[in-house]
Amino acid sequence: MTLDHASEAFTDADPDDVSSNPSGNRPFRDVLAARVSRRDIVRGGTVVAAVGFFGAGVAGALPATAGTSAPASVHPRRKPLLGFTPVDVSTADTVVVPDGYYAEVIIPWGTPIRPGGPAWRKDATNTAAEQAEQVGMHHDANCYFPIGRDGNRRGLLVTNHEYTDNVLLFADGNAVMTQEKVDKAVTAHGVSIVEIALDRQGHWQVVDSRYARRVTAATPVKFSGPVAADHPALQSNNEPMGTVNNCSYGETPWGTYLACEENFNGYFGTASPFTPSTAQARYGIAANNGSGANRWHQGDARWDIVANPNEANRFGWVVEIDPFKPHEKPVKRTALGRLKHEGATVWESRGRVVVYTGDDQDGDYVYKYVSKAPWRLLRLLGRSPLDHGTLYVAKFNDDGSGTWLPLVHGTGPLTTANGWADQADVLIRTRQAADAVGATPLDRPEWITVHPETDDVYMSLTNSTIAPAGGPNPRHPNPYGHIIRWHYRDGDTTRLDFEWDIFLLAGDPTKDPAVTVPDAQRFGSPDGLWFDPDGRLWIQTDISNSTINLGAYDRIGNNQMLVADPSTGEVRRFLVGPNGCEVTGIDLTPDRRTMFVNIQHPGEASTAIGAPTPANPRAVSNWPDFDPEGRPRAATVVVRKLDGGIIGT
Repeated sequence: MTLDHASEAFTDADPDDVSSNPSGNRPFRDVLAARVSRRDIVRGGTVVAAVGFFGAGVAGALPATAGTSAPASVHPRRKPLLGFTPVDVSTADTVVVPDGYYAEVIIPWGTPIRPGGPAWRKDATNTAAEQAEQVGMHHDANCYFPIGRDGNRRGLLVTNHEYTDNVLLFADGNAVMTQEKVDKAVTAHGVSIVEIALDRQGHWQVVDSRYARRVTAATPVKFSGPVAADHPALQSNNEPMGTVNNCSYGETPWGTYLACEENFNGYFGTASPFTPSTAQARYGIAANNGSGANRWHQGDARWDIVANPNEANRFGWVVEIDPFKPHEKPVKRTALGRLKHEGATVWESRGRVVVYTGDDQDGDYVYKYVSKAPWRLLRLLGRSPLDHGTLYVAKFNDDGSGTWLPLVHGTGPLTTANGWADQADVLIRTRQAADAVGATPLDRPEWITVHPETDDVYMSLTNSTIAPAGGPNPRHPNPYGHIIRWHYRDGDTTRLDFEWDIFLLAGDPTKDPAVTVPDAQRFGSPDGLWFDPDGRLWIQTDISNSTINLGAYDRIGNNQMLVADPSTGEVRRFLVGPNGCEVTGIDLTPDRRTMFVNIQHPGEASTAIGAPTPANPRAVSNWPDFDPEGRPRAATVVVRKLDGGIIGT
C-alpha cells in the first residue's frame, strides 16, 4: 500500500507509485501479453474470453497451449462457501455490511492501549508522550492472537500503523515542523499491541493487560542474520531503533508477528545539497522526502539523509515481534532482504518455512525465502528459521512456467568481481541484486496469501503505469489491477519451479471487456488478500483518493472488501468503507465468528470530495465518531453475524 495511488490517467501519481527500476528486465506485462497471445484468446486487441483462473473446468479458465499445461486443478469441489447477500456499491460515509451482520468500531487512533491511559483529544492536541501510550494512526494489517482456553473471546490484537497525515495528526496541520511534532509522528507510527475481550453483551473491549505496548519509530531494535548491527552500512548517529511505514504482516508458526517496512524512503530528506547514490535512488531516497510531506528532517537530524546517511539503511526490513514478550526488543530479520515489503506471508512446507513478500512499487518484484532446515529443528538448536535460509526472486515465463532465482553471493552475477562484497551487501541492496539476476518486474506486487488446502499462492497486482515493449497486451495502461496465482507440483512450496496463471482481472466491465468479474461485483485496485481457514479468498481494495469515484472508477464507489470462492469462481461484495478510506487488514477468531478489519485513512484528501484542513478536518469524512468538533480516525471494525454464525456463510 502506498500513500496515494496513481490516478486513472496516471498524471498525478505519488512518487512511490512511479517505478524506480532501471534494470531493463522484461516486465510481467510483456510476459502476460505473450502468454495471452500464445493461448489465442485475443481478438482485435482485447480479451474476449475470461482470463480468470478458478480451477480447470470452470468457465473462464485459460485453455492449455500445445506443449504446455495450465496449472492443475486442485481446488476441492464442495458446497459453495458464500452464503450472504452481497452489498451494493456505496459512496456513503459509513461502513456497509450484509443483511444479518453488524459492524462495531474498536481501537480507533488515539485509544489508550490500557484502560485509564491518556485520553484521546479530538482537537489533535495530544502530546508525543501521550501518543506513545495510545493506538497509532492509519491502521494497516492486523493479527489476532488467542489467549488461554477461550481464545475466541480473549486475545491480543496486533495492528500495524502505516503512516501519518500531518493535517489530521497536528492541531496546526502541516505548519512548521518541530521536534515535538516529529516525536508525535514517530510515536503514531509502528505497531500497537492491545488485549481485547468479548463481554457478555457481545461487544469487544480493550482490557488491562501486561502485554499491552507500543512499538514505534523510536523503540530500540536488534538486527539479526547476515547484516549485523555492527555492519558499516548501519552505523548511524543514534542507536538502532524504530520501525516505520508498516504495511502488511506475517504470522510465524512459533507465534510471533512480522511487521513489514514499506515506503521507508519517505521519512528521509534534507535541505542540504544532495545527489542520491545509485543504491539510494533505487530505493527512492530523495531530498524532498520522496513520498510526500513528512518533513521529519526539519525537526530532527536523525532523518536528514546528509547529516545521518546510514540511518536509511536501517529500514526496509521485516521486523519480528513476540507479542507475549513485551520486554524483548523487536528484531529486524535481514535474511529476508531490504526492500519495500508489502508483507511477509509465512507458510510451512516439508517442515521448513517459506516466506513470500512483494516489493510494492510499480515495476518491482516478488520474493520467496526458504529456511535451510525444518523450523522446529532450527529453534531447538537456538537459531531463528528467519536467519538461516535462502532468499529468491521470481522470474515469470511466457509459457506459464516460472523460476525462483537465488540471491546468493557468488551465484550468477552476484560475485565480488561484479562489485558484490558479500551476502550482507546482496541483502542491503536487494533490489539491485534482483535487477542483476533478471527478475520479472510486476504491476505493483502487494499482498500474498496461500490456499489452506491446495498450497496455491495468490498475489494482488494493484495497478501499473509501465508500458509493454510491444506485442498484444490485455490491458494498457492497467488502472484496475488483477490477481495472479501460481501452483507447485506435489504441493511442495519449497520448489524453485512453478506454474502461473491469471486468477481474475479487476475493473468495471462496462468500460473494459477484459474484466472477469460480473458488473454487480465490480471493483478495482485489489490490495489486501487473505484466505480464511475454510478457503474463502477475501479481497480488499485500495483505490487512490485522486481517482476514487472519478473516470474509470466512477461506478465503483468507495473502497471495499469482497470474497471469492476459488472452487466456483463466484465473487461477492461483503463490505464497503467510508469516504476517503482504504479497507485493509483482516483476521478471524479461531471459531471464525468474529472478524477484524481495518479502515485506514478515512477523511484523507479526495479529488472527488475535497481536502481536510486544520480548520475543517471533517471535509471528507467524519467517521467513526461523527463528532461535529472532531476529526476522522482510522480504526479496527469488528464484524459479526446477528445469529452468531461463521463469517461469510
